[in-house]
Amino acid sequence: MIDWRLAVVMAERNISNKELAKRTGMHPTSISKLKTRRRLTRIDEHTLNLLCEALNCQPGDLMVYTQ
Repeated sequence: MIDWRLAVVMAERNISNKELAKRTGMHPTSISKLKTRRRLTRIDEHTLNLLCEALNCQPGDLMVYTQ
């Protein structure tokens, strides 16, 4: 399984949903939906790129493989 760590990364950087929405240009509701996921089901390259740019992180910071 792949654990989705967006909420953790946002907390570590003290970034709110509203602030991340502003940085990415995404709707706050979309950020909220992405943030509340525990397991990653599907994410497109564009969205992942926006998140990595806004959070100054690597994709591996947002996703962790667990057995």
